[in-house]
Amino acid sequence: MNDFNRNPKEYDPRMHSAEHLLNQTMVRMFNCGRAFSAHIEKKKSKCDYHFDRDLTAEEKAEIEKRVNEVIQADLPVREEFLSREEASTRFSLKRLPEEAGDTVRIISIGDYDACPCNGIHAASSGAIGLFKIGSTTWENGVLRVRFKLEP
Repeated sequence: MNDFNRNPKEYDPRMHSAEHLLNQTMVRMFNCGRAFSAHIEKKKSKCDYHFDRDLTAEEKAEIEKRVNEVIQADLPVREEFLSREEASTRFSLKRLPEEAGDTVRIISIGDYDACPCNGIHAASSGAIGLFKIGSTTWENGVLRVRFKLEP
């Protein structure tokens, strides 16, 4: 197994899984792509998206609603390993360093989200807890979404 598939940080598994759900929700609602930068911590986390404006209160509420629906569905979190070649036909590997090797770890949360990832995750979406957006800011084409989890 190559180094990319070993988690270099001790992320909170619930928060990291919530980040995946937020990313997929942003993709589905706004077609903006996954976060280009993320900082995952136990108490609060943030994701940065290329975006043309801040979110409205209604949009924030809808994001929370959709993420929490997936959490409540208690979807299984699974990992699979694909060859780099096969992974490149199904996923964007632009954030994957060349030195990552020929095997890519894919994390799937039910049929809601799947992407290359080297982090630790909750066993199922139901273990994540309640997802809450703390705040959002927009500046120079970057939307920052700060979020937290409640038990």
